[in-house]
Amino acid sequence: MEAGSVSIWPRMEPFLLGALQVAPPSKLSLHYLRKMATYVRTRDGCFPVLSWSMWRHIACGKLQLPDDLAWLYFETFDLLVGHAPEKRLEWAESLSQCSSQSELDHQRSKLSVDTLQFLLFLYIQQLNRVSLRTSLIGEEWPSHRARSPSSSSDREAKTSSQNKNWDDQAHLSFVHSHLAEMLELLVEPGQLTGSGQAIRDSQISLEAVRGLSLLLEGSSGHSRAVQPVHRLLSKGPLQTQAGYSSLSRSFPLHQLLSCLRHSLTLNPFGITACLRSGKKLAWAQQVEGSMKKAKIARNTHVAPPGSKMVLMSQVFKQTLAKDSDKLTGTNIKIHRCSDAFIYLLSPLRSVSVDKCRDSTIVLGPVETSVHIHNCENVRVVCVAGRIAVGASSHCTIHVLTPTRPLLLPGNTDITLAPFHTHYPCLEDHMASVGLAVVPSAWDRPLLLGTEGLFTPSLNSSSNPDPSCYRLLPASEFHTMVVPFQMEGDTCEVPGGLPAQYQAVLEEKQQRIQNWQKTVKEAQLNKKQRRQFQELVERKFHEWLLESGHKQELDSLIPPTLHSQEPPNGPAGDFKSNDTTYVGTRQGAGQTPMAC
Repeated sequence: MEAGSVSIWPRMEPFLLGALQVAPPSKLSLHYLRKMATYVRTRDGCFPVLSWSMWRHIACGKLQLPDDLAWLYFETFDLLVGHAPEKRLEWAESLSQCSSQSELDHQRSKLSVDTLQFLLFLYIQQLNRVSLRTSLIGEEWPSHRARSPSSSSDREAKTSSQNKNWDDQAHLSFVHSHLAEMLELLVEPGQLTGSGQAIRDSQISLEAVRGLSLLLEGSSGHSRAVQPVHRLLSKGPLQTQAGYSSLSRSFPLHQLLSCLRHSLTLNPFGITACLRSGKKLAWAQQVEGSMKKAKIARNTHVAPPGSKMVLMSQVFKQTLAKDSDKLTGTNIKIHRCSDAFIYLLSPLRSVSVDKCRDSTIVLGPVETSVHIHNCENVRVVCVAGRIAVGASSHCTIHVLTPTRPLLLPGNTDITLAPFHTHYPCLEDHMASVGLAVVPSAWDRPLLLGTEGLFTPSLNSSSNPDPSCYRLLPASEFHTMVVPFQMEGDTCEVPGGLPAQYQAVLEEKQQRIQNWQKTVKEAQLNKKQRRQFQELVERKFHEWLLESGHKQELDSLIPPTLHSQEPPNGPAGDFKSNDTTYVGTRQGAGQTPMAC
C-alpha cells in the first residue's frame, strides 16, 4: 500500500453470517426495499432505530412475509451485530420466562435495530439469489472465474453457486455491482424520484454513511489500523475525493459513489489472502498406501476481531483436537474432511462444515452460526446461536440452540437430537459468548426455501422437503464422552437432557446394574470368570469393528513424537489453554498442529 493511499473492502462477517444461504423471497427485491426505505423515514418509531413491532408491521402487513420469516431476518441481524455476553444471557433468561405467545411478543417488542443498517442487511440477502443464467450454466454472469473442475456431482454443481458466504471475491463483486443501489437506500426521501431512485444532485449525510460501515471498512497508508468507512471518508485524502462538506456534514451521492468504487479492493483478511499468505500447516500421512495431505491456514496473527479465520481442509482418517486461545472468536471453515474426528473445544465465532463425509465434529460454543453444507454422514455436536443445514444427507446434529434450526433445500435424512456431551470448560465457554441452556429450540426446525418458509400448498423443488428430517427417537439415544482430560468445573450436560431421553438413559443404566447383579450372583469360579471375560471382550471388539468405532478409538492413541520429550499424562490429555492433539490410526509419523 502506497503512503497516503486508502483501501476500502467489504467486511467479511455481514456476508458470512448475515446472508442466509438461500435465495431471498421476491418481496425483498430492490423495488420493495426502496418503498420500505421511504416508509421508515416518514413514520414514527421507524428511524433511526426500527423496533421489532414496526418491522413486523412492515414485513407482515406491507411485504406479506410470514411472521416466522420476519422474525428470522430480525433475529439474524441481531446475531450479526452482536451484544455483550451479559446482555445475551439476560435476554435468554427473559425469553425462558415467557409462558405464552403474547408474553414472547411483548418481550420481543423491546428489541430494536439500526434502521439503515437493517435495510442494507436485507439488501445483501441478494448475495445468494440465483439468476436465470446461473440456473442454466451453474455460475453467475459475467464471471472472471472458470467453473470448478472439482464439482463431481450434479448436486455439487447445482449448489456451489449458492454457497458464496465465504467467497470474498463474490463479496467484492457484489458490492462493486450494487453499490449505487445500496447508497440510494440511504438517501432521504425528499431527494428521490417517485420510483425511489436518487435525483441527480442528491446528497447523503454522514449519519447515513455510518450505516454503510456495516458492510465496508478500510485502512489508510499512514495507519494500517482498520477503520469503519465513514471515518475514512470524513478525513484524510478521501474527504476531498468524496466531496465531504463539514458544513452540511454530507457527501454528493455521485462523487461518493465514484470515490468508493475507486478505493474498493479485495479484503486483505479474507479467505483469498488467508490461503495465499496466512500461516499454514500441511502434513503427510501414509494411509492405506496413499498419501493424504491435511492443510490448515489461519490469519489469527494479523486479522482484527471479526475477520479472524482458520481454514481446515482434507483431514483424512485422523483425530484432530484443539483447545487454544488462538481459536477463540474465530470463524472456522472445515472443508473436504472425511473419516475424521475433529474436536475444537474453544469458544468460536462461527463454523462452516463444507463437503465433509463420514466424520464427527465436536465444537466449543459457537457465538453465531454453524452452517453445514453439502455434507454426507456427518455428526456435528455443538452449542450454537444458530444451526443451518443445506444440501446434506444422512447427517445427525446434536445441538443446544436458542433459535430454531434452519433446514434449507437439498437435505435428505437429517436427524436432529439434543446436545449430549460436556467437557470441563464448557459452561465457562458458554458464558463467555452469551449462550445459556434455555430457551432450547433444537426440536422445532424452520424449513426455508426460495418461496420463504415451507407451506404445503407451495411445495416445489426449490423448497425443503418436510420429510427431510426426523427427531432422534429416544430409543436410539446415547450420551457422548469427550475423550480428553482438561481442567474445569463442568461435569454434566449443561441444562440436563429432555425428560424422555433422560428416562431412556436411566433405563439403560438399570439394565447394566441388573447385568452386573446377575454376573455376581452366578458365583463363577476363577476359570469361568476368565472365560466369560474373554467372551465379552471378543464380542465387544466384534461390535467395534462392525460399528466403525474401532477407528475412532485407535486414532486416540498418541503418536510417538521423536522431537519432543515423551508426555507425562495419559493419551489425549489437554494440559493448557493452547494445546493440540493429533492422532492417526497408525499412531506414528505425525506432527502436532501448531494452529
